[in-house]
Amino acid sequence: MAEPEFTATGVRIGRGLRSLTRAGQVRISGGRLELLTSYGSEIDSAPVQAVRASRPWCASAGRALADLNGHRYLLTLRAHDPAPGEPGPPAAGRFIEAVRRAAGRGG
Repeated sequence: MAEPEFTATGVRIGRGLRSLTRAGQVRISGGRLELLTSYGSEIDSAPVQAVRASRPWCASAGRALADLNGHRYLLTLRAHDPAPGEPGPPAAGRFIEAVRRAAGRGG
């Protein structure tokens, strides 16, 4: 199996006012975006070409919106890059760029 193009763990995933998981996982692999619970079961998934990722206009830099299969998910990603000693860009920005790159929409 190929290496994932993007993986984030410890992600709070919510839909509307409901929190679906506080320690979930977001993964882009093989042209698909997957939202997983902390136990690894799938919340939702879709081909990256059908996913719209953006920043909410009123939220902090660690949050991103993902629209897939007619549902809007609010993702709260950790603000720090897991690489030791290198903070890098906020995880939400890396997620949005990874979706655009995987879908071939630039980046």
